[in-house]
Amino acid sequence: MPEQQQQQQQEQGKPQGQGQGQGQAHEQGRPRAPRAAWAAQAGVFLAVALGASGMCGALQPATGIPPEVVQLTQFGPAVAVAAVALLWPGRIRQRLAGTLPALPALPALPTRGRAGAAAGRRTALLLTPVLIIALCAGGGLLTAGSLPVTDPRAFAHPLALVVAAQLLGACAEEIGWRCYLQPLLRTRFGPVAASALVGVVWGLWHVPVLAQEPAFAAGFLLATTAMSVILGLALEGVRSNRLLLAGGFHTLINLGMLYVTDETAAATAPMLILGAASLAAAVPWIAAARRTAHTAPDEIIVATASGAR
Repeated sequence: MPEQQQQQQQEQGKPQGQGQGQGQAHEQGRPRAPRAAWAAQAGVFLAVALGASGMCGALQPATGIPPEVVQLTQFGPAVAVAAVALLWPGRIRQRLAGTLPALPALPALPTRGRAGAAAGRRTALLLTPVLIIALCAGGGLLTAGSLPVTDPRAFAHPLALVVAAQLLGACAEEIGWRCYLQPLLRTRFGPVAASALVGVVWGLWHVPVLAQEPAFAAGFLLATTAMSVILGLALEGVRSNRLLLAGGFHTLINLGMLYVTDETAAATAPMLILGAASLAAAVPWIAAARRTAHTAPDEIIVATASGAR
């Protein structure tokens, strides 16, 4: 009887609907962070990412670094992550969980079955850009009758340098988009919705694209949204090396656009093909996510939605 009375008193002391809301959130697999907290963090991140990218882009001509080697605007999201870390130091460690290789004391996944599934997703993720570029190449051959392949020797810098610089720039972006913003939005939305939102923001962040004709911008936004859904679903539950996986995917796409297809030429038809190819590649990921939906909240999401701010 005393225990029951104490439990009733505790339940009466809770705000109305609190217990029910938390229960629904856990049933849906995404414990929710306070609305004001996640919105403020997302707002600061996006504002700093946009401003820092603009400044880096303005400085690029003075550095003499060719855009085909690396675009300095890519470092804006990394600067934004650093800014958020200064304002919310208690949150950043949980938010970036899984970005780097797991420590020996913290295995990536607790069971052999889940480890095998994660390994399969990693492999499939890094093969997906090859599929997207192949679809783009096929679409280009059907529509234009030729494939504008660029010889790596056409650039003044060695291929190895271009690949390394592209990976560095891609990781500077992905530590913001997939390692910070994606887990942040996952505290409020499901995996597909959170990934799609990140993809739209990622596309709009490429401000010069919006100055192109509407069809070109639509194709680009479709591509970024579809690719973001692929990345979000592939990294769901992955506990280590998320940055290298996302950066590797991003790098392969950029290299394919640079050397194999014509999507970097600001032409509408190739960009529409890229959007369609990315959407086609995203469909199997969405279908697989529906079949293997997690019944328990993701470890990273749980750590992100609770704890010190």
